[in-house]
Amino acid sequence: MASLVKNGLQQLKSKEFRSYLMSTHFWGPVANWGIPIAAIADISNKPPEIISGKMTLALCFYSAIFMRFAIKVQPRNLLLFACHFTNEAAQITQGCRLINYEYLGGKDAAAAAPAS
Repeated sequence: MASLVKNGLQQLKSKEFRSYLMSTHFWGPVANWGIPIAAIADISNKPPEIISGKMTLALCFYSAIFMRFAIKVQPRNLLLFACHFTNEAAQITQGCRLINYEYLGGKDAAAAAPAS
């Protein structure tokens, strides 16, 4: 166990790791994580009537394209892939909420429910 920790610390101190931390290969995905985090927060905190179908669809296409890019670029950017995979899942969830609200009776059920 001690050797595992020692090897891990040596890896963190390496020139390659410091170089990675100072690259756009790292900071691009880190900055991008705001999009899926906001979408996940909106799933439980925001009502479905404020979801924009056009923006949700655009973000689904955007994340699908960048997931492919993250895998095709050399070296592979798995941090970027994870960010866009998470965003794709969150946007699909938002899209399902919108479809349920607009087309599957959610709007009627919300209108029929007593106001609190």
